[in-house]
Amino acid sequence: MTGATEGTFTALRTQLQDAAAMFADGPAALEGILRGIVDDVERAVGEPLEIFPVCHHSPASAIAMARRLREKQPRVVYLELCEDMAPILTELRNCRLPVAVQSFASEIEGFPADWAPLSVVAPVTEASAEYQAIAYALDTPGVELVLVDRSSDHVFQWETGSDGGSAPDGAGDADAPEAAEQTALHGDAVGVEIGDLRPRFAELEEHLLRHGRVRHWSEWWHQYVELPLGDSDHDTYRQVMLLIGSLFRRLAPGDPGRVRVDEDRERHMWTRMREHLAATGTDPADCLYVCGAFHAASRVEEFGVRGGDTFTIGPPSGTKWRHGLIPSSHGAIEAQFGLAAGSVSIAATEWAKNLRRTGVRPYRLEGQAGTGKSTKPRKALAPADPEPATPAADRLTGFLQRPPALDALDEAELLGWSVEIVRAARRNGYLASTADAIAVFETSILLAGMRDRAKPTPYDFQDAAVTCIEKDAVPGRRDVGRLVEIMMGGDRVGQVGYDALPPLARDVHDRLAPLDLRLQQRGVQRALLDIAARPELARCSDLLWMLRRLLPQGAARPIMGERRLGERPIQESWDLALGTHQRALIELGYEGVSIEQVLEQRLRRAAYAPQATAAQVLEAVEDATLYLRSRRLADELGTRALEVLASERSVDGAPEVLRRVRRLLAHYRTAEPVLPPWIESFVKTGYAHYCTLLPTAFTDDDATVRQVAAMLGFLFGMEGLALSLGCDRTQLELALAQSHPTEPSRTALLWAAQTHLGTLSRTALRARCAELLGNPLVVPAYPRYLSGFVHALEPVPGLADFVVEAVSNAFARLPDAVLLPWLPTLIGTLRAGGAEQAPLLIREAGRLFPARLTELDTFVPPWLLPEEPSRAPVGSAVVAGGGLPLLAAHRDTCDALADLLGCDGSWETGDAMSPAAALLARYPETAAALEALTTHGPPA
Repeated sequence: MTGATEGTFTALRTQLQDAAAMFADGPAALEGILRGIVDDVERAVGEPLEIFPVCHHSPASAIAMARRLREKQPRVVYLELCEDMAPILTELRNCRLPVAVQSFASEIEGFPADWAPLSVVAPVTEASAEYQAIAYALDTPGVELVLVDRSSDHVFQWETGSDGGSAPDGAGDADAPEAAEQTALHGDAVGVEIGDLRPRFAELEEHLLRHGRVRHWSEWWHQYVELPLGDSDHDTYRQVMLLIGSLFRRLAPGDPGRVRVDEDRERHMWTRMREHLAATGTDPADCLYVCGAFHAASRVEEFGVRGGDTFTIGPPSGTKWRHGLIPSSHGAIEAQFGLAAGSVSIAATEWAKNLRRTGVRPYRLEGQAGTGKSTKPRKALAPADPEPATPAADRLTGFLQRPPALDALDEAELLGWSVEIVRAARRNGYLASTADAIAVFETSILLAGMRDRAKPTPYDFQDAAVTCIEKDAVPGRRDVGRLVEIMMGGDRVGQVGYDALPPLARDVHDRLAPLDLRLQQRGVQRALLDIAARPELARCSDLLWMLRRLLPQGAARPIMGERRLGERPIQESWDLALGTHQRALIELGYEGVSIEQVLEQRLRRAAYAPQATAAQVLEAVEDATLYLRSRRLADELGTRALEVLASERSVDGAPEVLRRVRRLLAHYRTAEPVLPPWIESFVKTGYAHYCTLLPTAFTDDDATVRQVAAMLGFLFGMEGLALSLGCDRTQLELALAQSHPTEPSRTALLWAAQTHLGTLSRTALRARCAELLGNPLVVPAYPRYLSGFVHALEPVPGLADFVVEAVSNAFARLPDAVLLPWLPTLIGTLRAGGAEQAPLLIREAGRLFPARLTELDTFVPPWLLPEEPSRAPVGSAVVAGGGLPLLAAHRDTCDALADLLGCDGSWETGDAMSPAAALLARYPETAAALEALTTHGPPA
């Protein structure tokens, strides 16, 4: 239909001018808008290259597209879709719709770093005009499909320039939990749709909804556009869609940024089409341009095949884009583009009804799952004579003057809906009955009559079902509105076939094949791995742990079994939902060709990030050892951890550093003959680093007690290794001598450290605590001292008995007004470090306190027992008795020790002192210590 003559819409233009003069106070403005709308329609209809306006996910557009493709048989189809997505469209035949074509970039260049990763999705459903065009072009020999819209890179380039540098918005809001779950299929990707046709003038949309007596835009479109155009001819459909597109375009608010982007898109598309026509010599009459009705009514200078070539398409950025297909769903499409819940499912139902009513044969890709019977490959197009250039008839005037055709009430269909919704409600816990089905039936008719409709629409039925069945509370997971959406077609979820998956995803499925599970199926499947009986399953276990590390929570969840350094699995049990999380697995394929490569890249990226901390880099080292078993990567990342630790000036990550270094040291000491050089350097550097920061940390308000305790734990726990590597203990002694905390918990921590070093005895520490309890001015702060002692169990676990004593004294002597408010703090402290501190305290308390309740009344704590009388000096005992009884009873052992020490002589009695006795008299402290270690009480 080409070559529209001037004056085709003269009658319509005159009628609109008269209407403007009759109803408008200022007829000039309205007359200009109405005249411009007719001009836009006439201009688009008269274009030699046929423009086919569509609306996204519209059954009427899809029916009209299928019908027009069979009539016209174009040789070139220009499609409003990102031009860089063309190579992946052939893989649609390996998928079950709906799916989304995706462009993805994890490493970006030329965009703000916080935008990464960049993602653009274009959903495709069977009930859409774009799918009909794609299926026709790909399966018809001799037909070329050309995508002409801006590339994915330009989507972000132009958005950056239009809104001042903010990232384009992704998915919309979801009201229900199920909708939120399905929205995750697209994530935060930027949605690209063909035919975004919705009023941008809020007052206009509100006016249409109010006078149309509908709740939302999807319902208005279904009632006043979809149904009237469902059976219309091609010319009527085309002119009405152009009129709607021009109306919404001219009444759009003047947003300069958005208008500029829209017009640049139109210039880009017409420039690409003219370039293709010039390069191939194709006759515009043999082409079809499929675009949104909003862009079909364009007024840019570059419009048409004869438009000006003044637009220059800028170069792409250095970002490397990858393309693929990800599963989509009706719910994800609705949430992405702000459609009403259930509208895409209702559109799919209308599409099926329109096919049965009109008899139109839709196009489907050969071999595609879920699209009915496959068709044989179509024959190549035979050369056809060009369509005669006949004037376009005015279909708008008759369409606008004709009253809408009222569909007769289909009682059988409505009755079936009513019975089915009651059945579904009862299955979901509602107390619905036959009376409710009758009420839903009658209420649907009543609501349709109130809204000037003879036949209830699915939206009317949904309102009626909610009114008659919904109660105060929803008994199950789904409310009645959601049940109606499911009944009308459900939230259909697409699936990407094995052949369309990236190499990484196919490799994952191949390596998990020994599990004998249908991994592409949605839902949770249980995998049992008896690795002891089938050693080949160990590789599956390794892969599952890496997938758990990389995929979202729930994709691979271990039920039984764990992975720790140095341990080998025997049996494991997993809940797998790889089909549900297929999008995440596909996006991993954009980052590498194997799961190991992706994990290594992410570990490197985390370790070399500008804001990486020593704890985070050590986590990467541990993951490299745990999952990849790569000594090379672990050494490289360990060297990086050493660099990061040396540059840190805070102690925020000290607890995590201590925990991970202990774990890595324990692993290397049991699994390797020698420690890796990097961890020796890490301990040596960390010892000096924390000694330097220790005095400041004791007085720094930003450093917590737990962090200071972790520093001391590193210094005391790694002291032996650090001293063997050349560190000097004087550093630690000087650091503690320079520490002067004023806060009670830190003071107690310092006392514990001094006790560990031997500069403060247990007796002096006990005396200080007794002094604190005896001072009424200090008693309110005493619980904070106890908190410091509890934290001191991390660096000084040998102080557990004293901590039990101190806590017991606090419970015995502190008043309730002081003790009770402190109990939550004590519980929180034990919970924070419960893995190490709580078992230590419980074990020590179990050793000190009686095991039976009957013994409790007579129990006296060890620290309350009277002290034993002091013994005589060892030397005098030796002189008087000829030596200690213990040594005298084991003379051979003592003689051997004397020989080793170079002392000669024999055991003698009388006044003369033997050499052994002389040795004991010369070193009395050593003899007393030996006696205390080898006896359980005073000598007999």
